[in-house]
Amino acid sequence: MFGQNHNDHNEPQPDGSLAAGDDSTQVTSFPPPTPPSDDTASKDEPKTDFAALAASSDDVAPEAPNESSPPSPSTNANPSDLLNIKKEALEHLSPLVSKLDQPPEEKFKTLMMMIQASDDQSLVSAAYEAANAIEDEKVRAQALLDIVNEINYFTQHQS
Repeated sequence: MFGQNHNDHNEPQPDGSLAAGDDSTQVTSFPPPTPPSDDTASKDEPKTDFAALAASSDDVAPEAPNESSPPSPSTNANPSDLLNIKKEALEHLSPLVSKLDQPPEEKFKTLMMMIQASDDQSLVSAAYEAANAIEDEKVRAQALLDIVNEINYFTQHQS
């Protein structure tokens, strides 16, 4: 009626979409992807049987750990074992941190992480030096506040 054609009422079209009227949106449906047929696969490419691989990997015994490498922590490690590993890692890292090639901001973050993880007060002066070397004034100000907070933490826990 009044010169409207029948496509203004969101009727399905042969391609699966709806005809768009003045106040509707067009919806297009796409067919699901189809896997390639054996005709399109290269004859030279080997086919992988993933189910067989998964089953065979369950039957393989784990290799013996290499005696020269440290034991790797298990995902089900005892919390005290994890704390021991953390302690040893921090002990090994402390003399090496000065050898890291890091910009002042990253060096400060590394030192603060080490201070907070180990409560090692001897690293505070190195963190302070790294904080003072930060060029961005806002970042340097926050770093210096972090140093003050760490010093407050150490001095309040000593009394």
